[in-house]
Parts: sequence; C-alpha cells; structure tokens
Amino acid sequence: MTVNYKFKTTPYAHQVEALNRSISKASFGFFMEMGTGKSKVLIDTIAYLSSEEVFPLDGIDFALIIAPKGVYRNWINKEIPEHFCEDVPHVVFHWQANQTQAYKKEAKAFFFGDQPGVKIFVMNVEAFSSPKGKKAGEWMAERFGRNALIAVDESTTIKNHKAKRTKSLIKIASNFKYKRILTGSPVTKSPMDLFAQFQFLDPEILGFDSFYAYQNRYAILQQRSMGAHSFKQVLGYRNLEELTKKIDPHIYRVLKKDCLDLPEKTYTVRHVTLTMEQIRMYKDLQKEAITLLDNGDLVSTPQVITQMLRLQQILSGHIKTDDGNQVEVPTQRLSAMMECIEEVSGKILIWSRFRYDIIKIRAELAKAYGDNSVVSYYGDTSDKDRQDAIDRFQNGTARFFVANPATAGFGLTLTEANTVIYYTNDFNLETRTQSEDRCHRIGQKNPVTYIDLIADGTIDEKIIKALRDKIDIGARVLGEEAKEWLTLTPR
Repeated sequence: MTVNYKFKTTPYAHQVEALNRSISKASFGFFMEMGTGKSKVLIDTIAYLSSEEVFPLDGIDFALIIAPKGVYRNWINKEIPEHFCEDVPHVVFHWQANQTQAYKKEAKAFFFGDQPGVKIFVMNVEAFSSPKGKKAGEWMAERFGRNALIAVDESTTIKNHKAKRTKSLIKIASNFKYKRILTGSPVTKSPMDLFAQFQFLDPEILGFDSFYAYQNRYAILQQRSMGAHSFKQVLGYRNLEELTKKIDPHIYRVLKKDCLDLPEKTYTVRHVTLTMEQIRMYKDLQKEAITLLDNGDLVSTPQVITQMLRLQQILSGHIKTDDGNQVEVPTQRLSAMMECIEEVSGKILIWSRFRYDIIKIRAELAKAYGDNSVVSYYGDTSDKDRQDAIDRFQNGTARFFVANPATAGFGLTLTEANTVIYYTNDFNLETRTQSEDRCHRIGQKNPVTYIDLIADGTIDEKIIKALRDKIDIGARVLGEEAKEWLTLTPR
C-alpha cells in the first residue's frame, strides 16, 4: 500500500517508507534511531488514518500517545503542531494528575464535545503506575478503542514485564484497533527487552504466553546458588535468527548513518586533577566498598551501583552523608568545565546526573555570562519551565542548556548545540546514547563535539570506556568485575 496525502512537512524517503510499510498493519514498531524523525511518522500515521477517505472503513477517531514525563508535553507543544496535516481536523489534550475544576471542565469538553476530526490525548507513561492513570486508560480503551490508535513513545519504558505500568498498558492496548511503539534502542540490555514491547503490540507476534517461556527459548540459563539464595543466570542467547524472523514483518528499523547526511561527531576528554581532599575521601570510600564485596554475603547490583555513585559524587565535588546532609568537597571539575567553554563557540549542552551539580553549574554560568544565558532542566523543573527552557535555548538568547540526562535526555530536540559536555555520566547506556542524540539529529547543521570530564585513575575512566563500548554498566557490574572498577588508584 502506498500512502498518498498532503504532508504538512516534507518527509524524508525513509519516513515515507516507514509509513507505507506500517499503515495497513494493526500493530507495528518504528525502531528508528534517535534523530531520524519517528515522531513525524506516527503523526502522519494518525493524520492519514483519521482522514475522511480512510476513516469510514479502516480509520480512527481517537489516538492515545504515551511518552516519558520529560517528553510528553513536547508532543503537544511542538511535534503535533509542526507535523499534523492541516487538512485533517484534530483536537489535542493532555493528562494532568492533579485535576483542578478548570481542567475537568476542559477534559469534559474534549472527550464529550462534538469537535470534528480526531481526538488526540497525550499521557506520560509514569501515570499508568497509579490507580488514577490506569483507570483513565481503561476508560479510554473501553470508550474509544474500537476506532482508535494507541502508541508508546520510547517503548523501552515498558520493557520490564513485571512493572505495574507495563502490565496496565498491555491490558489497555488489547482493546485498541491500532497499536504502535517507537524507540531507537529496542534492546538496551538483552533480547529479553523485546518481550513486553511485543506483548503490547500483539502477543501472537512472539507466540508466548509468559516471559519465562520466552526466556527459556531465547536465553541460555544456568541455575546458580549464592548462600541461601538460588537464581537463574543468563549465560548467553540462542535462536536469535528465529526471533528476528518473527518480528521483522512488524517493524521498520532505521539508522541515521543509512538515511541522513548528518555532520560528524567528535569525542574528546578533558582531564580533571583531583584535590588532596578528594583523593583522601575517594580512597576511604574505596576501602568501604571493597569490604562490602569481600565480606562473603550476597551483594546486589544496586548495592554496588550505590557505592559507585558515591565515588562519582566525590569526584564531582560533593557527597550526601548517611544522615542526608550534603557535604561539599573541594574540586577543580567546575573550573575545568569553564575552561572548556572558553575554548569553544556556539551553544553548549551540559549534562550532569546530579541535581546538586546542575544548580551549581547554572549559578556559575549565570555569574560569568549573565542569567539570561543559561537555562536548566531536571526533575524539579515544572512542565511550563521545561518548555520555556527549550524555547529559550532553541529560539532565544540562552547559550547554555544544563540538564539531567535521565530527565531531558529523551525526546527533546536541542539542535542549536554544537558542543556537549558530560560533567558526570549516567551508568545507563540508553541514557547516554539518547542524550548524545538530542543535538545530533534532523536539523543539526554543524559538527558536534562531545567532551567528557575525566579524573584519571578513577571510575570516571571505566564508566566512559564502558559507555563508548556500548556496555550497560548497571547490567554488568558485579563480583570481581565490580572490584576492578573500585580498585583504580586516583592520581
């Protein structure tokens, strides 16, 4: 089938191909790398399926778009207004957990009003972990599902088959006529990530009733014991050609290198010298971490990650004590960052995983370049301020965008930046790759330079090497491997 309708924004060839391959299918995955325009493909899908020529037979009059909290308003404020066909009537509304009387009135008008065209409702995926969000989803499925489309943007947010939101969305999706998932990285840790995503699309695609049946088919398992605990360890994977054959008819995979002529990426490191106080505190915490690993008890990945996180905080210039107090540690990291900034031109994107750092960096940049030169985006930033930060950076005078990659690293377009500084790195591979591509995507006209701040002889080195080697640290750091990470000698 070839889709032929009036696009609002001119599509790339790969976007047309994605639309043509998917439009006649009830369930489909747009596995399109960050920056290749998968949001536009979904919007064109909704517009086409709700157009007058399609709707009477196979079309829709309702669409539910689900995205991570830091992204979902971007659909409302940017993506849909920019790309939705002007000839197709539509109305857009969004989820709000704290529902005022004014909101309830607007919601009633949206759901029960007689507006022409398709109704598009946007929700954050986290809402489906709550009874209120789940109930709302179930109601929409029952009322609109038979002539509706449901889509999950960044579908790895539902890869955990045990999570409440995953279970809720799989059940809700079963009542929708059309289902779509969007992600650039469908597999972040292992092929096991695919199970829940395809259960959402259609359980018949994989053909397994349970995750454990799926795991037994495609994973090599070994029964292990550690103390009183018994568990199955994944040693490797098998039958992957069979798995690929099952999913291929239901997905469209796009890589940037195959479809876009984007400017090159350059990676470099800026070495940070530790202060004597940092070295002392780092070594003390090292001893504590090694003792934890050597005491003979079962140590979990979260425990190891916590120790690594505390070491990383020391390197950054602060640490939270056991009683919850924030202690500042003398550091040269901030001055190293400022030196980097003095050496480059253009707009700069700065990532740090710690709220403490973001606040401190913003204050330092405001002092040096003026308050209007910098915006920030992290967990405590309101929805209104998040959109304002994006607008000021992309279209205004702000030169610096300081953000948490776990919050702002998904779904945003920040193509005004041509330099990206990682003040501290997240351990999650997907977070790193997603955050890199906020600026290296459609719309970027300049080469992009990525600068990692690294303290020699510390876990900084291991973290950046692992991420560049496409290794998810959270999934790998245990036992002897953890010791290797923790016993580096700062210098």
